[in-house]
Amino acid sequence: MEIQSMTGFARHEGEVDGFRFVWELRSVNGKNLDVRLRLPQGFEALEQPVRKAVAAALTRGNLQVSLSVSAASTSVEAVVNEAALDAVIELVNRLEDRIDARKPALDGILNIKGVLEFRDPELTEGAREERNQAVLAGFKKALEDLRSMRISEGAALARVLGDQVDRIGELTLAVEADPSRSPEAIRARLSEQVASLMDTGATLDRDRLHMEAALLATKADLREEIDRLKAHVEAARALIAGQAAAGRRLDFLAQEFNRETNTICSKSNAAPVTAIGLDLKVLIDQFREQVQNLE
Repeated sequence: MEIQSMTGFARHEGEVDGFRFVWELRSVNGKNLDVRLRLPQGFEALEQPVRKAVAAALTRGNLQVSLSVSAASTSVEAVVNEAALDAVIELVNRLEDRIDARKPALDGILNIKGVLEFRDPELTEGAREERNQAVLAGFKKALEDLRSMRISEGAALARVLGDQVDRIGELTLAVEADPSRSPEAIRARLSEQVASLMDTGATLDRDRLHMEAALLATKADLREEIDRLKAHVEAARALIAGQAAAGRRLDFLAQEFNRETNTICSKSNAAPVTAIGLDLKVLIDQFREQVQNLE
């Protein structure tokens, strides 16, 4: 299954047995797969096969599905309402001895409201099943068109996300290569701070100060955060290049990117590293916003 966006639209029109039908499908972002289906009266049997087809094709997104049906021709059949006709005839028979009038003609009786009705021809069970299958086939075509659109948009999103992940990887390497991270630079910076404290004249234990300085240097090391960011970058690249729904997992990686970057910013003791960390945070926010559109 190709990586997909969760947004898309599809429309399919068809005609069968004197009926014209139109399917419209609209898909937007959603945490899970939520299908809202609107079917006209007489087509309720399509609900379960429609939902089954959607579940086989999509995994996430809010999907609105609507079917509209109209008569493709004006063919109707005339039907006599037998109960109404019997009631009219009975009334005529009861009144003929009381009223000197001609019996009503056939056309007059048929013009009485309710005696003659016009309606669409009734379908046999077999014809109804054939009609439903044709309409369902139209839905599957619309669903495939929707999926194609989501795949196309997913491919465009994958390119954007791939560029963002590459940039995250570049900024991670920039943190790793920053001169302020070298043991010599950290040692020199801490030595200056210790010397500054000793010059104040306060009674301080030099050995204890050096021990605390060593502890601070250990805590300030960003090796673990950098290694984890590198691993997350590779994982994100694999997901984007993969053939499966990746939205949830990429969203999780976005959270991990953000977690490691926050730690880098909090542990940083150099302005250049802090600046890179802030650039990372902006980029990760953009990455996560785009990921919300993926299935």
